[in-house]
Amino acid sequence: MSSQIETAKQTKTGFSLMTVRRTVQLAMMSVLGQWAYYGVFRCPYLVPFVNCQTCPVITCWGRITSYFWGFWLLLPLSVLLFGRAFCGWLCPGGFVNQMIGKLSFLKLRKHNRFVKLAPAGMAIGLGAVAIIWFGLNNPRMMVPIRVGELWASMGLSFQHASFAWLVRTFIILGLAAAGLLVANLWCRFVCPTGGLLELFKGMAIFRVFKTSACNDCNACQRVCEMGTRPDETNCTNCGDCLQACPVDAIKLGKKKESE
Repeated sequence: MSSQIETAKQTKTGFSLMTVRRTVQLAMMSVLGQWAYYGVFRCPYLVPFVNCQTCPVITCWGRITSYFWGFWLLLPLSVLLFGRAFCGWLCPGGFVNQMIGKLSFLKLRKHNRFVKLAPAGMAIGLGAVAIIWFGLNNPRMMVPIRVGELWASMGLSFQHASFAWLVRTFIILGLAAAGLLVANLWCRFVCPTGGLLELFKGMAIFRVFKTSACNDCNACQRVCEMGTRPDETNCTNCGDCLQACPVDAIKLGKKKESE
């Protein structure tokens, strides 16, 4: 009877946390969703989101928020406090990919060679972004013509873009659509931002982590949208695994050396 009560408590806690996370994601989608849209479809630079102050698209939310430097401090601050939680809680692109992942054919929520090695794709994506941004000075490859209407403006973007911009955009869209085949493919194996956050998330003060009570049953991995385990590669501190552990070996907070 006590075990059933404990299971019910864990399920309720997990459900409540997921409800909070989805609410936060929806809120951030309303705030940053237009920025993400402009970054993919309207940003004239090969690497979006980084040349906002000099961008000729004056209606872009990236250009508007770029003047508030405190906003840019939130991302590194979030890494120091909560690791890669931006991906699991705040990123509008991550939210869209998670919703697409609900319909995917392959969840890849188990240990195998591909799941272990594929996250290296984020390092490749990060390297490509660094070469374009620093090596090529992030060239402007599209004429951002605006007519006021969403679809018409998007159509003009494609009509007046260079071949390089089109290749960049179709790669992003293609990999996002591939999330219908492999759940969260973009976030797990490609995203340069995720790759950058992955490098520094080990410094996080607060995190979801496994304790010494873990028996490697991988129940957490089977419910994880990112197909990983707490405090391992691609863990975004989403907390979905907290109620899944049968031995209560997953905690949320500041990890002690003894745990």
